Amino acid sequence: MTPSQEVDTSTSPPIDMEGSDNSEINSLDELPGEVEMSLFDHLEELRRRIFYALIAVAVGVVGCFITVKPIVQLLELPAHGVKFLQFAPGEYFFVSIKVAGYSGLLLSSPFVLYQIIQFVLPGLTRRERRLLGPVVLGSSILFFLGIVFAYLLLIPAALNFFISYGSGVVEELWSLDKYFELVLLMLFSVGLAFQIPIIQLLLGALGIVSGKTMLSGWRYVIVGAVVLGAIITPSTDPLTQSLLAGAVLGLYYAGIGLVKLIGK
Repeated sequence: MTPSQEVDTSTSPPIDMEGSDNSEINSLDELPGEVEMSLFDHLEELRRRIFYALIAVAVGVVGCFITVKPIVQLLELPAHGVKFLQFAPGEYFFVSIKVAGYSGLLLSSPFVLYQIIQFVLPGLTRRERRLLGPVVLGSSILFFLGIVFAYLLLIPAALNFFISYGSGVVEELWSLDKYFELVLLMLFSVGLAFQIPIIQLLLGALGIVSGKTMLSGWRYVIVGAVVLGAIITPSTDPLTQSLLAGAVLGLYYAGIGLVKLIGK
């Protein structure tokens, strides 16, 4: 091969592998299908989403109020051997409204959550949209698991403590309103407490706290779990508080596992 036939590679453009990686990273931070909206358009969209959510909640509450008797009977099951009394005219009616309100809000929460997602979705990047699905699904599952945990384990343990403590001394005649105030508060409080792994996942994904930092604070987490168990559970028996504290600790370490799984 003559010198004139040699291939001059000095002028060939180099392959910028780092640049291609950066372009891929930058594409994840872009807003797909970005559409300019005025402040009035945003407010109009917010008004429409709130209106749809309120309609869903109203339908859920009315539907639960129509069928409230089976719901009330279901929530009375953990209190074995207890008779419920109404100490004021219309107490059962107002309890029914309260139960229907909580139940309707719970049943309509998926649709309300969908409306929230549809409102914030245009402002999310591709990276944030990838995180949205697992967060929403995991949050919904954990909330319902918290309600089931409270109904099957936590509430019966607390009520059994109260019943056994007064056994042979007082007759168990409970106020219907006070009982449902206690039960509904515990159900939703435990459901919210089960959101701990989701909060950890968001903090890790946003780079605010790493999994290593979460693990290093295990002493404070144990104290916090015990305090949370004492606040949420109405009884002072160690069994009920230990059940909730153990569940909170398990959820916290599961959250650390999720943060480690995404490489944070």
